Amino acid sequence: MISVQEFLKHYAVDFVGESLRYLVFAGITFLLFWVLLRKQLGHRMIQRKYSTRERLVKEFLYSMSSIAIFSLIGVGIFLAIKNGYGQFYLDINERGWGYFFLSIPLAIVIHDAYFYFTHRLMHHPALFRHVHLVHHQSTNPSPWAAYSFHPFEAIIQGLIGPILIFALPLHIYALLAFALFQITYNVLGHSSIELLPKGFTRSLIFWHNTPTHHNMHHKFFNCNYCIYFNWWDRMFGTMHPKYDETFEEVAGREPNEFAVSDKPANQIAA
Repeated sequence: MISVQEFLKHYAVDFVGESLRYLVFAGITFLLFWVLLRKQLGHRMIQRKYSTRERLVKEFLYSMSSIAIFSLIGVGIFLAIKNGYGQFYLDINERGWGYFFLSIPLAIVIHDAYFYFTHRLMHHPALFRHVHLVHHQSTNPSPWAAYSFHPFEAIIQGLIGPILIFALPLHIYALLAFALFQITYNVLGHSSIELLPKGFTRSLIFWHNTPTHHNMHHKFFNCNYCIYFNWWDRMFGTMHPKYDETFEEVAGREPNEFAVSDKPANQIAA
C-alpha cells in the first residue's frame, strides 16, 4: 500500500518531469521553427499554412491533460517496481554495457509496433469519432500537438511505459534515453516543417520517418500510421502513394517560393 502523501509526492514529481520534458522540447521547437526562423523556414512549411492561435491553445491544453494521465501511469510504474514487478534495474553491471545500448533501440522498435497497431485501432469508426478525432482536429499540427490526445487515447499511449518495463530489462538511463528520443521525434513529427534534404526517402534509410510522413497523416487521416519507421506502413499497404513525391516537392522548394506572414506569433492565422 501507499499513503496519500507518498502518492501525491510521486505524482507531483512525475507530473513536473513530464511537463518540463514537453514544455522544453515543444517550446524550443515552436520558438525556433514557428517564430524566430519563421521567414527562413516558411518555404519548408509542409502544408503552406500555420495553425490559428485557438488551435495552438487547444493543443497545449489537451497535451497537459495527457501529461496528467501519463503521470498517473508513472506512479503505477513506480509502485510496480517498488513491489518487485517488472524488469527495471539500476546497476548497469548487472547486464553489461552491450545490453544497455541494445535495450534502447529495442524499446524504440517495440514502441513503433505498439504505436502502429494501436493507432490503426484508433481509426476504427467506433473510436475515431469519439476519441482520436481530438488529435485530428489539428489537420496541420504544431509542435504543441505532440500529446494532444483524448484522455482515453492518452491512457493507451501511456501504457507503453508499463509494457516496456515488463517486456524488457531496462536500466533507468535507458528508459530516460528512450523517453528523450520519443518526445524529440514526436515534436519534430508534429512541427509541420520539413528539414531533411531531397532524396532522403530514397536513401538507404528510407524506412526512417520524416515530418512530411506524419503531416500527411494529419491531412488525409487514412494513411501513414507509423511513428518512427515506416516499415509497417509499407508492409500493410497504408503508406500514402504520393509520400515520396510530396516529400521531394517540399524538400526541393526554394526560399522565395513561399511568402511568410509577418504577423506576430499570437496572431498566427491559418
